[in-house]
Amino acid sequence: MAKVSMNTSLNASAEEVWKTISDFNGLPKFVDAIVDSTIEGSGVGAVRTLKLQDGGPPIVEKLESQDDQTRSLSYSIVESPLPLDRYLATVEVRDLGEGRCEVVWSSSFEPKGAPEEEAKKIVKGVYSAGFEGLKKLYGAI
Repeated sequence: MAKVSMNTSLNASAEEVWKTISDFNGLPKFVDAIVDSTIEGSGVGAVRTLKLQDGGPPIVEKLESQDDQTRSLSYSIVESPLPLDRYLATVEVRDLGEGRCEVVWSSSFEPKGAPEEEAKKIVKGVYSAGFEGLKKLYGAI
């Protein structure tokens, strides 16, 4: 099982950033590669379909858990062109005080049809793109 974990610090309160992260249908707000997101259902069990900027096959993800108290959510990939199987990710927003926070994005998965290092590089690229979008919205520390 491969694992990836990355983090970034933002110049915004944990509560403010959590409002953005916890909107399971809101990924296009901060990930440029995603041009549209549609959702079926609400809360845990909701399924989002992500339309990519490059016009490739959509990515379908399911919300597995969400906890507003700990500001964390987990989701799995149901369908994807990415070389990943059994992908499960968690995003946490941690309060750093003084109106700042840290976002931690981590996952575990089985590489599928690609070497582990290549699969990890793809996942890291997705997380980096998300962090860059969040920094544009909120500012980096």
